[in-house]
Amino acid sequence: MTDSKNQSSSKRTSGASDSPPAADGRQDNRRNRGEKRGGRRDRRGQERDSEWQERVVQIRRVSKTVKGGKKMSFRAIVVVGNEKGQVGVGVGKAGDVIGAVRKGVADGKKHLVRVPLTRNSSIPTLSNGRDGAASVLIRPAAPGTGVIAGGSIRTVLELAGIKNVLAKRLGSKTPLNNARAAMVALSELRTHKATAKERGISLEQIYS
Repeated sequence: MTDSKNQSSSKRTSGASDSPPAADGRQDNRRNRGEKRGGRRDRRGQERDSEWQERVVQIRRVSKTVKGGKKMSFRAIVVVGNEKGQVGVGVGKAGDVIGAVRKGVADGKKHLVRVPLTRNSSIPTLSNGRDGAASVLIRPAAPGTGVIAGGSIRTVLELAGIKNVLAKRLGSKTPLNNARAAMVALSELRTHKATAKERGISLEQIYS
């Protein structure tokens, strides 16, 4: 009787000792799966971030008058684009330059504009944009012309993926207003096919 009791108790202890490693193995597998999934998500996020390019147009030190005196901070104007027809202009303010640029990039990605591009990496039609006292005129150009523009307008056009274009700045010289005026001009662009669809006519009637 004592031998049978000892055998049964040894079986119970062996079964109890064998169960935790199996549970630990399952937990390790779950952790490995979670790490693999997290790694895939991180890679996708890095690929998406690598598509976007960021250029700082201007960094200025600004002040705000408060009750105790003046509060100094930095303002950064950043242009974000993927050179595939998407571009945005953002403004960020912070106590340091790095924080202002980071906020400007986030703001630029929130205000993206899709630009229709032709086969020659140009714009389909003439466009005019206005923001505040700044006015910008953008017109298509032949292949090999390049980007004929200056200041913040050139930065916006290059990050939008436009390689052949003529642009003229009219009015104010403020970089922020010029960049926003260029964004207004790009947002108003329409292809001939889209215009024909809106009017309810054929594409041949537009060209005729």
